[in-house]
Amino acid sequence: MATKAPRRTAQRILDASLALFNRFGEPNVSTTLISSELNISPGNLYYHFPAKEELVNALYDRYEKDLVPLLAAATDIRNIEDAWFFIHSLFEIVWEYRFLYRDLNDLLSRNRRLESEIKDVLLHKTSAFKSLLQGLELSSALQLSAQERQACAVHMVVILTWWLSYEYVRDPRNALENNNAEKSVLKGAVQVLRLLLPYLETKEREHLQLLLKAYDSEQPQL
Repeated sequence: MATKAPRRTAQRILDASLALFNRFGEPNVSTTLISSELNISPGNLYYHFPAKEELVNALYDRYEKDLVPLLAAATDIRNIEDAWFFIHSLFEIVWEYRFLYRDLNDLLSRNRRLESEIKDVLLHKTSAFKSLLQGLELSSALQLSAQERQACAVHMVVILTWWLSYEYVRDPRNALENNNAEKSVLKGAVQVLRLLLPYLETKEREHLQLLLKAYDSEQPQL
């Protein structure tokens, strides 16, 4: 039992830190606030994570562990329904770790590890979206040139990475609150899906338009 307690405490610290970072922004959350939230001493927190940067890095490790297997699934996508599920799942991960996206520029200026590794994540996302587009090409769902494929993949990554920042600027007090999770995830996924419309064959375009129309009826502000 004694060997399991530290791991449980470390997990509780990470869970509380993620919730506070997501709600208030990482720069606005101190280790004192985290320890107070958990009703533990600052010394107990420092025993597990001697610096806030180590908390951020541990959460980033968890984020990568969730993200990488999903990105690998892009190679299996062959239709619009699969593309929708994939993109929606990506936005769910973005939402779960939204502090990374909300505070990205600030984190990169202070965290050398993130500065060096986040570029690889962007490349990995771009490769995944290119694989998604290639899979849709193989199934004759769409047609695009190599240059169009590269540009479309980059545009998808840009929306995925900075969508929540856009939402936050539009409504700083409410956009990143938990009760807006479903709406924010849906709106971002819809914007990425719209990028496919110019390249889809007629049948697939009509199918996607029907999907988007259904989502638009639920989200009239789009």
